[in-house]
Amino acid sequence: MIEVEKLSKIYQMGEQQVSALAGVDFRIEKGEFVAIMGPSGSGKSTLMNLLGCLDLPSSGIYRLENLDIQDLKPNQLAEVRNRRIGFVFQSFNLLPRASALENTELPLLYGRVHNATEIALQALDRVGLAHRAKHKPTELSGGERQRVAIARALVNSPAIILADEPTGNLDSATGKEIMDLFQELNREAVTLILVTHEQEIAQQAKRIMLMKDGKIIDDTFKETEPC
Repeated sequence: MIEVEKLSKIYQMGEQQVSALAGVDFRIEKGEFVAIMGPSGSGKSTLMNLLGCLDLPSSGIYRLENLDIQDLKPNQLAEVRNRRIGFVFQSFNLLPRASALENTELPLLYGRVHNATEIALQALDRVGLAHRAKHKPTELSGGERQRVAIARALVNSPAIILADEPTGNLDSATGKEIMDLFQELNREAVTLILVTHEQEIAQQAKRIMLMKDGKIIDDTFKETEPC
């Protein structure tokens, strides 16, 4: 699913070069649930931007479903973001004047997909919100807004879903509901990569990567619980 080899990112800050990512290597297989942790400045946001095709590496290799991402042009990157990657953000990133259904449809409309409304309704139903399809974000709770964001991320059946602090703006009970939904999606073989600073949230993933100073200093696979 994902292959990363010696991936690096260097930013030019005036006359100074800042290494945000220092040659990381890893593989993520289809159906994995990975949490990325680390202090501020550890490189986890930079890594997520590269995995999400929002930025390109300074050096190294990133393959998504055998596609060499670092060789793509901007229009090709946009196509990959729309078709193969679903994004879930801490701040939801919903259009305030659009309904839950219209927000969920957006990736389909960009991709000029036929029967977009039907597909979007199915995605909302998958996250338990089909009955709220006509409601705008201001009429939804925080947990419901995040479910709409997850439906939007799922609507194109992406290769991976990237979630950046998806419970950060939610209370504990609502955060647990969102994590339960992620667990359910992962049981359906959805590949999830989640950035969090909360140990309790990270422990719900099957694999935890710990970052520091642009490097992965620990990569732990949790033991599968017995049936």
